Amino acid sequence: METFKKISKKLLFPHIAIVILLVPISAVLLVLAFLKFGSEHPFSYVAYVVSAYTLTVVCMYIPRLIKAIKRIKEENKYVMRLSADARLRVKLSLYGSLIMNTAYAFFQFGLGLYHGSFWFHSLALYYLLLVIMRFFLLRDVRGMTQGDNIRSELKRYRFCGVILLTMTLALVSMVFFITYFNRGVEHHYITTIALAAYTFASMTMAIVNVVKYRKYNSPLFSASKAINLAAATVSMLTLETAMLAAFGGEEVEQMRGLMTLLTGVGVCLFVVAIAISMICKATRELKKQMRI
Repeated sequence: METFKKISKKLLFPHIAIVILLVPISAVLLVLAFLKFGSEHPFSYVAYVVSAYTLTVVCMYIPRLIKAIKRIKEENKYVMRLSADARLRVKLSLYGSLIMNTAYAFFQFGLGLYHGSFWFHSLALYYLLLVIMRFFLLRDVRGMTQGDNIRSELKRYRFCGVILLTMTLALVSMVFFITYFNRGVEHHYITTIALAAYTFASMTMAIVNVVKYRKYNSPLFSASKAINLAAATVSMLTLETAMLAAFGGEEVEQMRGLMTLLTGVGVCLFVVAIAISMICKATRELKKQMRI
């Protein structure tokens, strides 16, 4: 009995190095199973077993991982500073988003030139506008302490609302392209699933951060998180077109234009609502500032 317990413990809690190796190995095995061997091949069954074991081991390690993260958060001075400094977190987030959006905008523009597609040019314009907003926000976040110049922050907040309103033109052109020409952007199944995971994760984080950062009473912080929420919402539209193209059958093909139109209109209205709310709130607060 003791031997069985020891073996079970070794299987469920292997060395952390083994767990780290199992994750990429199982990922590669699954990719090969899906792309090369097919679901009925013996290799695929081996890949499924290894992946299931890896998932089980990772889940067993989650409580330990949470404890380790808490310990690092309490003991590491850099993590403690990051946890306590909201402005630093926003700045790092803006840096990362700025780099990724810039690269993605140029990538989409290149695809537009290569394929002669209006869809890719619209996406490039959309992400370029995101880059402009995040650049100005990053410049302001670097140059001031949170809340030390509310009037300046409110002006930047309103400026971001105006840019978001302008971005609606790019969104409308994207929706028009898909619905009028009844076309979608096709990706591989695995790429589409990865895109779905990223989109839902970014949407969840965007919603959480919009609520979380309201307590700091900083228009700059609120603008940064509002932009993330708008970007995540538009990603939902892109994801829908990819999933309909990848997984939709003939029945879905007939409804794709209507489904995309309804979702596109909803996304456009949501972004417009965010933009108008930002503009009105900033204008109202600026008028109050002038009376003081």
